[in-house]
Amino acid sequence: MRKLSPADYLPMPWKNGGGVTTQLAIHPAGAGLHDFGWRISMARVGQSGPFSRFPGVDRSLAIVEGAGLTLSMPGRFLSQIDEASAAYAFPGEWHIDSTLVDGAVTDFNVMTRRDGWTHKLERLRLDRHVVLQGADDAFIYCAQGQACANEVVLTAGDALQTGPCATLDLRADAPGLLYLVRLYRNDKKGTIHA
Repeated sequence: MRKLSPADYLPMPWKNGGGVTTQLAIHPAGAGLHDFGWRISMARVGQSGPFSRFPGVDRSLAIVEGAGLTLSMPGRFLSQIDEASAAYAFPGEWHIDSTLVDGAVTDFNVMTRRDGWTHKLERLRLDRHVVLQGADDAFIYCAQGQACANEVVLTAGDALQTGPCATLDLRADAPGLLYLVRLYRNDKKGTIHA
């Protein structure tokens, strides 16, 4: 297990040069945009525009803060997502344009290279004790409040990368907001299945 704080995160330019993202975690360690197995990041989106394209990658996007984004492809509406929406999953090859609903947003983004990994992104409003199925790797980001994840205390801005785990033991004594990413290897060798 590895606890992370904002000092561990890496600001870097978007692939398309349209902004800056904060990389929270990447696998394998030291990988770049062209050779990661999975990558988790957050970005402040201050203007409407196209998403970076990532062929061979599956993505999920959730809004952490702000009124939301409208997502579309040429001639086709896809979805409008906001702080209350479930994560929106889509293939990285898609030509997606985003339009800000009402001002800047902060998003939470998960990418897995589909020849090696799959993922599930969930937003959890937590005010009790829950035990969830684990994964081949898991990443828990505390966006608001405080929580305990597998006996590690997280405050707003902290994260925990668990490594392989059979269960996720999450608790909060007061309302907190977590983003939970469960990551699964596609090779099926020694994996923990949800």
